[in-house]
Amino acid sequence: MRDFEQPRRSLVVAREAMAATSHPSATLAAVRILAAGGNAMDGAIAASAVQCVVEPGSTGIGGDCFALISREGSDDIVAYNGSGCAPAATRPEWFAEHGLTEILRQSPHAVTVPGAVDAWTRLHADHGRLPFAEVLAPAIRFAEEGYAISPRVHRDWILETELLSADPAARRIFLPGGRAPRVGEVHRQPELGATLRRIAAEGRDGFYTGAVADDIVSYLRSLGGVHTVDDFANAKGEYVDPIHTGFRGHRVHECPPNGQGIVALMILNILARFQPDGHPQSADRLHIEIEATRLAYAARDELLADPEKEVVPVEHLLSDALADRLAGTIDLNRALTDLPPIQTPAHRDTVYITVVDKDRNAVSFINSVFDSFGTGLVAPRSGIVLQNRGQGFVLKPGHPNAIAPGKRPLHTIIPGMMTRDGRAVMSFGVMGGYYQAMGHAHFLSKVLDFRLDVQEAIDLPRVVPVSGTTEVEAEKTLDPATAAELERRGFRIVPSPDPIGGGQAILIDWENGTLQGGSDPRKDGCALGL
Repeated sequence: MRDFEQPRRSLVVAREAMAATSHPSATLAAVRILAAGGNAMDGAIAASAVQCVVEPGSTGIGGDCFALISREGSDDIVAYNGSGCAPAATRPEWFAEHGLTEILRQSPHAVTVPGAVDAWTRLHADHGRLPFAEVLAPAIRFAEEGYAISPRVHRDWILETELLSADPAARRIFLPGGRAPRVGEVHRQPELGATLRRIAAEGRDGFYTGAVADDIVSYLRSLGGVHTVDDFANAKGEYVDPIHTGFRGHRVHECPPNGQGIVALMILNILARFQPDGHPQSADRLHIEIEATRLAYAARDELLADPEKEVVPVEHLLSDALADRLAGTIDLNRALTDLPPIQTPAHRDTVYITVVDKDRNAVSFINSVFDSFGTGLVAPRSGIVLQNRGQGFVLKPGHPNAIAPGKRPLHTIIPGMMTRDGRAVMSFGVMGGYYQAMGHAHFLSKVLDFRLDVQEAIDLPRVVPVSGTTEVEAEKTLDPATAAELERRGFRIVPSPDPIGGGQAILIDWENGTLQGGSDPRKDGCALGL
């Protein structure tokens, strides 16, 4: 433990297995699955399904997911993209014809075809051990019998009262008595429970065909959407080749675009050009992290897109030459006012889960509906909250990330995995929408550059630059003297209205045969081990 920062939580240490999530009921569900003979994938899916019930603002089966998998601690990392596409009948010109320059949040056009359930069933079939119905059983019980509202869930819920009030099913299900449930009250979602039972019995078809798909499609079409039952029947995630970079003698793995994991690797490449000073939260160190993030995010906004539809220059973005050039623009005396061109040939809601089992299978798993409660649109018979991932598209013609039929938007949710000497050494992830890429780099730098344990690194105050400006949001726990020094250098430091992101991590200590876990105090969750 370091003298300069007293953690708000203790590091969790265990021998056999461990799970860490942003909700205690999800963590406990995963641990019980592990104790019942399930493996890391069983535990991760069980936890995610529970969170789709007990954290309805953060995630849901109407959202998407991504995963990184280490089998028995190997450094041969498997990546899965479970993000959905725009409907096949999407007309990009429709928005211009109607004078729209952005995709509105509470509109059917913000709803891409959800990818989470397809991903769960595929990942379970390929990597799970217990029967799928047993994995979903805890979530079904919470949906049908009820769950107690926790503090952070309530806080996020009450902020979306207006959004939820605008949709009849959302108002009925999520504002009983005309208000958000209070801390300690019990809430039930019987429609969602019935849907989960259907999925448990029928697998993928229980969501993408039949009554559930019909419910979602008919509701979206009643609002002017162009979704069809064929869009749902044809939805399919895919295994992809992970991308990686070296940092401080380790290899950091991310899912490739359309996710922003490549941006986290770009930030690490820039940070690798600077030697750490004596303090992880010094003005110099935060200055470098902020500028590295601004530079990498400029590339993200210009270039990231669905690689099945556009050319994304992955090799160039991860090149030493680009990292050298971008690092060379950072001046510790002043903030950059003009970001250099890449010259290439708002916080969101998500849940991150990590599970490591006794065989050292490690799963880094992330599931989201994007904004809190996504679009705020709820399929009336199935009780499914529908995501607003379509807002990840842009409407500028010719932009790589412009909306198009069957195209995936730029995605913010990114699981992480770190390896060394042929073995997985840490499964980690950070929540917080666009912050996540910076969050990955910030977290890993604190662990590897400053030798913090994973809980200490998660606890540290956070900052995040606002895209296209010198404005930087900072948590109120940031040292005032550091904030003042950053202001002197030209950054405009503004208090963040909310905690910035969240995070979980499990470190595999191969020498001692133990696991070390951390979970973010900004959320309700915890890490638990066996």
